[in-house]
Amino acid sequence: MSTKLAVAGARLVLGVATVAGTLFATNPAFAGDHNVTVVLHVSAKGLDLNRPADARTFYSRLENASWVACTRGDRVDLLPVDDLKGCYEGALGGAIRSAKAPMLTQIYLTTHTVLEAAAHGVDLPAQVAAVPRR
Repeated sequence: MSTKLAVAGARLVLGVATVAGTLFATNPAFAGDHNVTVVLHVSAKGLDLNRPADARTFYSRLENASWVACTRGDRVDLLPVDDLKGCYEGALGGAIRSAKAPMLTQIYLTTHTVLEAAAHGVDLPAQVAAVPRR
């Protein structure tokens, strides 16, 4: 049964979107600033997010998609964001939050603090949330 659950979880994550913060269209036909949200769908096809190697593979895909969304957005008519690091961190944190996969969260926490995770709404595993504050 846990195998079926893992497969169902991987299928659910197929639609995880990496959402970039604010990108501006540079088309002269638009008057003023227009915010554009870039959404990239990241596939978990063939991956079992309960396996560390597969979760790392998917995490790398999310990192790449976050970078693409915040830099070029796969469109040439977008201006760069003002805060590239903030955009990237927000997109990656949002993707981790949306995936709701404990293994991805653990990987995320190897390079991010608990405070950074909380700022992006990432649900912390129970063992991390229970650690007393100093």
